[in-house]
Amino acid sequence: CICVYQSSARGTVKDKTNFNVDEDVSALRKAMEGLGTTEKTLIDVLTQRSNPQRQLIAKAYEKATGRTLIDDLKGDTRGDFEDLLVALVMPPALYDCHEVIKAMKGAGTTESTLTEIFASRSNKQIRELSEAYLAIQQYCTHTSSESMQALYEAGEKKWGTDEGKFIDILCHRSVPQLRQTLIEYKNISKKTLQESIKSEMSGNLEKLLVAVVKCVQNVPAYLAERLFKSMKGAGTTESTLTRIFVSRSEIDLIDIKVEYKKLFGCSLYSQLESEVSGDYGKTLKCLCGQEE
Repeated sequence: CICVYQSSARGTVKDKTNFNVDEDVSALRKAMEGLGTTEKTLIDVLTQRSNPQRQLIAKAYEKATGRTLIDDLKGDTRGDFEDLLVALVMPPALYDCHEVIKAMKGAGTTESTLTEIFASRSNKQIRELSEAYLAIQQYCTHTSSESMQALYEAGEKKWGTDEGKFIDILCHRSVPQLRQTLIEYKNISKKTLQESIKSEMSGNLEKLLVAVVKCVQNVPAYLAERLFKSMKGAGTTESTLTRIFVSRSEIDLIDIKVEYKKLFGCSLYSQLESEVSGDYGKTLKCLCGQEE
């Protein structure tokens, strides 16, 4: 796994000053207890606290109520809004692990999700994801073994020596080394490494290696492209929106917004306004921050 761009200073969500965990727990309880749920309170609290602060809230909530915050959110909200709030409450490594397991469950593997996660995460994030996976493996051993076999059948078993060289280079070099490799490759071959991958390979391996190259060049631009594709066409892919907004809101969402406008000529915020509605849309816009 390669180490990619990582800078929490470029996130839209930061630690809340004058943070008071007891006040937040009280507000969340009030919002969910009684006849109706006050969605605005849920959105305000969970999108304006950093993940470490949300973990403190979750722990205090369980101590105060004897129930988990995630269970209560699941009981009081529905659909994509529920999924987004639950994702915000989960620790980042556990959320990534959850997304990986979900992508490998069932009849087919969601390769685009696996590609996005493994191409855009840092070494540290991958290690933490792996530790989370091992910690819960006892609960999904059957799924794990099936998934690993499926990955082997789709990948290593079918990859030849040449593909192995590409994989070895792209997955075992530092980012500065890889950037230099991209320059030198173009000088020697007269075409980019990305062009070579597309001409020499196909299928999921091609998509994965192209994603790695894009992330070496510019992670925010790669994720901006993923966001654009998730909102383009007949329907919106809410799972992709949720995953990118939750996982990057404290890392580099500011830069993703800049790249989005540069690449597609409109702001990410305005695109959300036109494509995503309801409490789910409001929550994404809160994570996105003010239009720039």
